[in-house]
Amino acid sequence: MFDWGFTLALLTNGVLIGLMYSLIALGFVLVYKATDAINFAQGEFVMLAGFIITGMLVLAGAPFWLSVAAAVLGMVAFGFGLERVVLRPLLGRPVVAVIMATIGLAIVLRGAAPLFFGAETRALPLPVPDESLVLGPIALPPGLLVGAFLSLGCLAAFTWFFHKSRMGVAMRAVADNQQVSMAMGIHVERYFAIAWGMAGLVSALGGLAWGALLGVDVFLAAVGLKVFAVVILGGLDSILGAIVGGLIVGVVENLAAGYLDPLVGGGTKDIAPYVLMILMLMIRPYGI
Repeated sequence: MFDWGFTLALLTNGVLIGLMYSLIALGFVLVYKATDAINFAQGEFVMLAGFIITGMLVLAGAPFWLSVAAAVLGMVAFGFGLERVVLRPLLGRPVVAVIMATIGLAIVLRGAAPLFFGAETRALPLPVPDESLVLGPIALPPGLLVGAFLSLGCLAAFTWFFHKSRMGVAMRAVADNQQVSMAMGIHVERYFAIAWGMAGLVSALGGLAWGALLGVDVFLAAVGLKVFAVVILGGLDSILGAIVGGLIVGVVENLAAGYLDPLVGGGTKDIAPYVLMILMLMIRPYGI
């Protein structure tokens, strides 16, 4: 017999998780909109931010909000530094050079993180009650709610930024054509640095949300690979697409976990996003 309450609970939690996927996908979109390149180290950025927050909380004994502020400032500075030292020398080179640089960076970060922070999984407690919010058959964990509201706020802010602010319009122009942007007097290098700094900001917030949900260890970087399916679904240059793609992946993943995993013994939840990605590439390669 079909259980509407169970299905509604799966859908609701899928929407919340999907919004958190959209937050990480926003990091892909920000870099692509400004530089026309894909940052394959986005998951490692999230992992690094999670390690900074837990390191401040556990090792330094810092207050929660100070730890989050340190992660935000640290990741923004990391984004600026990465663009200046590694990526700016690649300006004017084929886009594949930037992509390969981010893949190399991802491997370095994933290998170095256990050396500096250890290999154990660390909890990232949020300053919210532990009890889930119960609405009929739906139980909403506080960590999911915080992550979803955080995602909505960031997505709304960056949507406004790219469509209403002069800086956001200039960044879109740079992504469209770097040579013409230079001819129009736009400082291309500056906007590249801003894009990577904003990607660092989004990664810090993503590290907070996902670290609280999953715990912080080197495997937190795997979230970035799953979110790549989100940006393929929604389109690499669309913030609205990141939202839609995140919601689709979150809902499908949760429904697969609730209905298909018990039938086959598990695993469908993990492969569902990539099946969607392959189908989208076959049908509409540029995304929704």
